[in-house]
Amino acid sequence: MDEDARLISPEVEALDENTVESSLRPRQLGEYIGQAQVKDNLSILLAAANGREEAADHVLLYGPPGLGKTTLANIVARELGVHIHTTSGPAIERPGDLAAILTNIDERDVLFIDEVHRLNHSVEEILYPAMEDFAIDVMIGRGPSARSLRLSLKPFTVVGATTRAGRIGSPLRDRFGAVYRLDYYSPEELAEIIRRSAGILDVEIGEEAVHMLAGRGRGTPRTVNRLLRRTRDHAQVKGDGRITAAQATAAMEAMDIDAAGLDTTDRRLLVAIVQKFGSGPVGGAAIAAVIGEEVETVEDVYEPFLLQLGFLDRTPQGRVATELARQHLRELGYEVPQPRRSDRDDPGLWDGVTSEGRSESEATA
Repeated sequence: MDEDARLISPEVEALDENTVESSLRPRQLGEYIGQAQVKDNLSILLAAANGREEAADHVLLYGPPGLGKTTLANIVARELGVHIHTTSGPAIERPGDLAAILTNIDERDVLFIDEVHRLNHSVEEILYPAMEDFAIDVMIGRGPSARSLRLSLKPFTVVGATTRAGRIGSPLRDRFGAVYRLDYYSPEELAEIIRRSAGILDVEIGEEAVHMLAGRGRGTPRTVNRLLRRTRDHAQVKGDGRITAAQATAAMEAMDIDAAGLDTTDRRLLVAIVQKFGSGPVGGAAIAAVIGEEVETVEDVYEPFLLQLGFLDRTPQGRVATELARQHLRELGYEVPQPRRSDRDDPGLWDGVTSEGRSESEATA
């Protein structure tokens, strides 16, 4: 299944849907739900910058997709009262592209770089002095007559966003003065987001339906907003427009999303591990081959949520389906054979050793 076609995908979707999604995004820090520690620290940073009337320190936001990194970047610009210039790592192919962006930035403006871990190394070299000294070095001419010219820039703030913080090199990461990790949302926070979004969409929703959608939201605001919109469509066509628990249940069944928030592809992955590989351990390449996906797609898209639920374990030998996953599949009516990995019956390293460090035979002697 194409990842872009998955309803519960945290990735960005079609343009017309993005227009609706943008209308649901909070515009001020006070409207932002969840991520309390990040909000508190960010509010102090922005208030201090406004008090000194200078550019805020550079900010790096990292975490899984769909948690609000882009929203926070836009909030930073609004709280500072400046413009935001948006780009992404893959879009800046050459150093000249970045230089053109930087020279057109006004004082205290925000430069938002999505997928900052995908910047070319040559582009990063231009960004280092720009972030640290607000200047860029430009080479004029070629050969022996070439010379370097340093151009001064107006002070500005870089807000970088990434899902792969480990892929950002230390020189670039160290130039961000504020580094914040965004975590998955609790069901209570997702329920609050659903209520707010329902009010913006002018749709009536029952409290039971709110909690039903929040429980299937995979800890991601983008996902619960998408589920809310699809459930609203279902209630409009199949009912009177009001989202009740019955309408929410019918919509989830139509979209094949179960009570744990898993869709068809998630279950195919779990069923493959449980039925074809005896619940594991099994390597990622074998799983990817069975479900017809790339290994990176399995690791980056499907596994994180299954690990979060406790349905999957990663071991040195490979992936293992947990008893929670096996029980979930049983409740859905799948055949669940006995696991191939039996309990250990060979003596362990510490078997027979007492708390005093002597063997049992020495202790009884």
